[in-house]
Amino acid sequence: MSTPTADSPAIIDPGLIDLDADLGSGSAEVIGALANRLAAEGRATDAAALRDAALAREAQSATGLPGGIAIPHCRSAAVTTASLGFARLRPRVDFGAPDGPADLVFLIAAPEGAGAAHMKLLSGLARSLVKPDFVAALRAAPDADAVVVLVHEALGLEVPGHVAAAAPEPEPPAAEEHVVSDESAGRYIVAVTACPTGIAHTYMAADSLVAAGERAAVPVHVETQGSSGGTALGADVIAGAAAVIFATDVGVKGRERFAGKPVVASGVKRAINEPDAMLAEALRASENPAAATVSGVVESSDADAGTADVGWGTRLRQILLTGVSYMIPFVAAGGLLIALGFLFGGYEIGDSAKDIVLDNSLWNLPDGGLGAYLGAVLFQIGSLAFAFLVPALAGYIAFAIADRPGLAPGFTAGAVAVFVGAGFIGGLVGGIIAGFAALWIGRMPVPAVLRGLMPVVVIPLFATLAVGALMFMVLGRPLASVTTGLTNWLGGLSGGSAVILGIILGLMMCFDLGGPVNKAAYAFAVAGLNVNDPATLRIMAAVMAAGMVPPLAMALASTVRPGLFSEAERENGKAAWFLGAAFISEGAIPFAAADPLRVIPSMMAGGAVTGALIMATGVTLSAPHGGIFVFFAIGGIGWFLVSLAAGTVVSALAVVTAKQFTRSGAAVEVEPAPAAA
Repeated sequence: MSTPTADSPAIIDPGLIDLDADLGSGSAEVIGALANRLAAEGRATDAAALRDAALAREAQSATGLPGGIAIPHCRSAAVTTASLGFARLRPRVDFGAPDGPADLVFLIAAPEGAGAAHMKLLSGLARSLVKPDFVAALRAAPDADAVVVLVHEALGLEVPGHVAAAAPEPEPPAAEEHVVSDESAGRYIVAVTACPTGIAHTYMAADSLVAAGERAAVPVHVETQGSSGGTALGADVIAGAAAVIFATDVGVKGRERFAGKPVVASGVKRAINEPDAMLAEALRASENPAAATVSGVVESSDADAGTADVGWGTRLRQILLTGVSYMIPFVAAGGLLIALGFLFGGYEIGDSAKDIVLDNSLWNLPDGGLGAYLGAVLFQIGSLAFAFLVPALAGYIAFAIADRPGLAPGFTAGAVAVFVGAGFIGGLVGGIIAGFAALWIGRMPVPAVLRGLMPVVVIPLFATLAVGALMFMVLGRPLASVTTGLTNWLGGLSGGSAVILGIILGLMMCFDLGGPVNKAAYAFAVAGLNVNDPATLRIMAAVMAAGMVPPLAMALASTVRPGLFSEAERENGKAAWFLGAAFISEGAIPFAAADPLRVIPSMMAGGAVTGALIMATGVTLSAPHGGIFVFFAIGGIGWFLVSLAAGTVVSALAVVTAKQFTRSGAAVEVEPAPAAA
């Protein structure tokens, strides 16, 4: 996209503005109405796609801000030029702000490949919204033309018929008086702000922290890691900082640059809502020898644990999900290759695959011919990849806690867990121990001459020794006993108890569609997958079949009763047929995000039915992914299809009934964009 010029479309014009309008009672309705406006003005090719992209961003974290402001925003391929839609609402609508609903709403829409100049304009608008004078002027604007002038002047752009005014630098907002101690003189704080989209919250948080520093007479230097770029903090600036603030919803790029600095961490919105409190916490941390420091994991000190957005429960969930997320590629690759090995070489290939691969080649085929040889090769590759499952889980759990120094002890802990038979449970426990051992060793005071050796030699060596000794000498045998007992219990399940397990797994798979509950059920199934153990194969079948239900059910419901769904949802329903068939549960997320109270319980009902039927009929599955496309790895394909169809019909009927006989303001009908001339 070209740099904005006088000949290119203005970032906002009167056709993109609604003043004192009633656009609905929910944030989704307001976003849908603004998306319609952008499409009608030729700023987007598909209002539904733009709305869905903004709602997906909204689902990550609410975009309401203090002071009655909301800034839903997104990047979308449907956007043809960087644009702003604006609504001044009567009545106000809740966008999740801590102080109540919003009356000023900007929909910030950026193309997928937006140029840096346009991204700076969009982020500049977001930064202007922390200035009280600009917000007050928006509320007092008599008409749409006045709003256009205000926005363009705030951004230093020309408006037809007006002379451009350089964006003013207003006085810092008034705030309560802060007393700065003599000890604070000469000190400064560095900060990093980042949000998933990198358009709005990143820069608003940065400006809020800088303004808080001005009020407290403590300089704050901020590195914004967003779409419109930013100047990275120099090494000398970081070295002289008293403490660091991480206000991010995504990972900090180059976090190792801040190693050893006292740290205060939160989500990006807290820096917008409570910048003075975060600055005060950072100053206290700089004076506290026991405060948390940057060493791979970002933690708050004990004194601030109650105020930080990232609590221990959330942090532990993030740690475990990091391990599971990095483990899944090994599972998918290894499991599918094993399944393909069975397809080419038959189920008996597992017993002889190693010997066939070592003793034969393409020029020296075994007795079974090319099929047996290819089957053995595929099975062996898959088995080797699958063998990394527990070590990868443990390694990346440790990585989430202690960054790169935790990798070696974490992988070692996972390997020990496999060696002693502790399996998946041992990997979880070993990874956590390895990570915290590496973190603790990394915080020990050492002479300057050893600091360079800490992350590459000292931490991995002693953390690996500690976790390895604990796993072998203390924890390995008890954890192996737990794993063996669980395996034996699963293998002995039959009748009603197996059905109950199927119901539980089905409910978990359909609850949050790729979230922590879904991933926990999936990880439980794949970690225990053993082609020689029918009980584990039944569990894998129940998990995958139940995970296929949500998108298939929503596809069926939107097909048989299209009038109950918006145009966007009907389009999503067409794609959901394939996504469900491929075991991609996330295909139902657009439906659940728009109407969670009616959609999620309906999906869980169908998932429970499918899980119960799979377990009751003894269906097995030896591949951990692929949906119906790995039919060759399904034992009892007929009952698999019957169970899947039953759950799909139950969920579809439930959601249709719920939508027909109950009311919800969540669903929004988005008008189709006009055809391009």
